[in-house]
Amino acid sequence: MTETAVQRTPSLQSLERGIAVIEVFSREHPALTVSEVARLTDITRATARRILLTLEQLGYVKSDGRRFSLTPRVLTLGWAYMSSLNLWELARPLMEVLAERTGESCAAATLDLPDIVSVARLPSRRIVDVSLGVGTRLPAHATAAGRVLLAGLPPPELERHLAETALERFTEYTITDPDELRVAIAGAAKQGWAIVDQELEIGLRAVAAPIADPRGGTMAALVITCTASRVSLGDLRGFLPDLLETAQSISASLARQAPVR
Repeated sequence: MTETAVQRTPSLQSLERGIAVIEVFSREHPALTVSEVARLTDITRATARRILLTLEQLGYVKSDGRRFSLTPRVLTLGWAYMSSLNLWELARPLMEVLAERTGESCAAATLDLPDIVSVARLPSRRIVDVSLGVGTRLPAHATAAGRVLLAGLPPPELERHLAETALERFTEYTITDPDELRVAIAGAAKQGWAIVDQELEIGLRAVAAPIADPRGGTMAALVITCTASRVSLGDLRGFLPDLLETAQSISASLARQAPVR
């Protein structure tokens, strides 16, 4: 073994252990003590504590004094992975077909709590285009894409978000009651899509569906946004078959690009 390899080994081992600690949190284990992390990852308690404290300093976990849990910042790791797969290159031809079929613009957005961020966009050929520009940030609770992305969060993360976030009212239709929002998010999770009617701005309607990562989690949302004066709710629901088919095709393309483990 070379001197360089010997010098690098401890760092690589620390990285592997750090990733293992992040991955041990799940729906079944949303909050864990140092001892539980050590047991589940097969590392010493001292090592587990050191890694958890480092992750806490970096903002990836938080502690109530005894138990540790992930923070929404972990989602940035998923976004980095999505960026490395070049979502735009994979999604563009499929989004072009969707725009042609529906006559509307579409966009893809990811979650950066408390907002969604547009990461890909295909405008319509209409004079007035209401699609999200790349980099646009909008409040998750008042958008169709946001409802789909919130539905993909583990329940403990969703509950923390709802407990810590003020739900701003943008129009008379905006849902600002946490219990009512929970029902809407649960509906999006159950049916696999969400429609929001004039909650962010009067005159705007949107329908969104999830884009899955290779592990089956929600990586992004595909959304069609249009004007209420031109597109009825019935017409918006009529976009669902094409929207769902496109989202599933993008998800399948991402899965094919994923490295084999």
